[in-house]
Amino acid sequence: MTLKASELSVGDTHTERVVEDLTRTQIVMYAGASGDYNPVHTDEIFTTKVAGYPSVFAHGMLTMGLTGRMLTNYVGDGRLTEFGVRFTSQVFPGDTLDATATVVAVEDGCVELSVSTVNQNGVEVAKGSAKARVD
Repeated sequence: MTLKASELSVGDTHTERVVEDLTRTQIVMYAGASGDYNPVHTDEIFTTKVAGYPSVFAHGMLTMGLTGRMLTNYVGDGRLTEFGVRFTSQVFPGDTLDATATVVAVEDGCVELSVSTVNQNGVEVAKGSAKARVD
């Protein structure tokens, strides 16, 4: 299904659950795929005893990638032209994330979206914006 500008209105939203019960294995798999082996993402003892965090936590770019999948599911493959986020809170093993895109503007064959990803407690973990081509 292709999004059509004529069917979009400012304030429309699209929400998806992008991960349920994030596992340590998924975080380690992302470390391997990205090449980012910072121990705060993979080494519980380092993270808790040295760095002082309550547990290992997901890479910000993993959160962004999960959020990006929601966007491409909504706007369609090859239509996203801009996407950026600010990481606002850490994502820990066991977290469930829901991402929402809200239509901010539709003009000249382009939709502008605000993007927010929240955990199971309603804490925003990523906030940003995106633009996509629409028919």
